[in-house]
Amino acid sequence: MSLQITCQKRPENINPRALRRSGQTPATVYGHDGGESEAIVLSKSELIRLLRHANLNNTTIDLTVEGGFQGQAVLREVQNHPFKNEVYHLSFFALGNQKSVRVDIPLKFTGTPVGVKTGGTVEVLKPVLQLISPPDKIPSLIQVDISHLAEGKGIHAGAIPLPEGSVLATDPTPLVVSVKRGRRSTKGS
Repeated sequence: MSLQITCQKRPENINPRALRRSGQTPATVYGHDGGESEAIVLSKSELIRLLRHANLNNTTIDLTVEGGFQGQAVLREVQNHPFKNEVYHLSFFALGNQKSVRVDIPLKFTGTPVGVKTGGTVEVLKPVLQLISPPDKIPSLIQVDISHLAEGKGIHAGAIPLPEGSVLATDPTPLVVSVKRGRRSTKGS
């Protein structure tokens, strides 16, 4: 999924608090020009649309800064005010010059495990996998079939088939999902 966001360059001598009071949210785009970053501001309407449709560190965003950066990016960080219900700052990572990018991909578990039919319960230990993927092939989610799992069995991160061009960015040994043994009821005393 790709989302289109248009924003402006942040004026140099304006305090970020003044921007927030005027309904704008300060943000930064980095990774597009070596170590350089670009200060930008988003309008309230663009911020709301972005937060409704973009997943952190996953959704490809077509970002257009009027008079500045134009290209694809991912939303890397959302900073919230500690006690007010408002966004304080956003960080975008530009994908244009990158051969690969580290992203968080949600897992969708499909099927009813054999172990659940015999009294077990599914325990999701890691709902997200961190992958290194080409910027043009970032998957929105990975489906994992768990219908074959018996009680006491699980699937390790390294056993999940990954999309073409993607590699696991973390340790392959941790369990991602397992079927816990259920309690057995005993009759009589």
